Amino acid sequence: MTILDHIEFAVCDAEASRRFYEQALAPLGIVRIITVERNRTRSGGMRHGFGRDGYPRLWIHDNESPGAGTHIAFAAQDRATVDAFHQAALKAGGIDNGPPGVRSHYHANYYAAYVLDPDNVNVEVVCQDPHFSRS
Repeated sequence: MTILDHIEFAVCDAEASRRFYEQALAPLGIVRIITVERNRTRSGGMRHGFGRDGYPRLWIHDNESPGAGTHIAFAAQDRATVDAFHQAALKAGGIDNGPPGVRSHYHANYYAAYVLDPDNVNVEVVCQDPHFSRS
């Protein structure tokens, strides 16, 4: 299992960056998998997801200052780990940015929690396994 599920960061111009990453990442077998239109994003910016095997692990978006809107997501093997991360991160001084729960707007098995770190980086832990263990 990989430790990173995905990473996201803001760029000045999503279309210019899309063209760059499509060409630059092609030798690695990484391609653009999805584009999310402006009217479907929280920031009102265009979003592009790149990855392999149909799953986007690198996201870029505009309409936020580069550096702002930075997001990193760690993969968890079960939902209990997502819950434990959220509690530990809050205890460590993080700011709640979304309690543990299913994010059905992504898909029915997307169970995640979000915390802002001391620099306002949005840190997520997500379990996407439909056969999770909640023990």
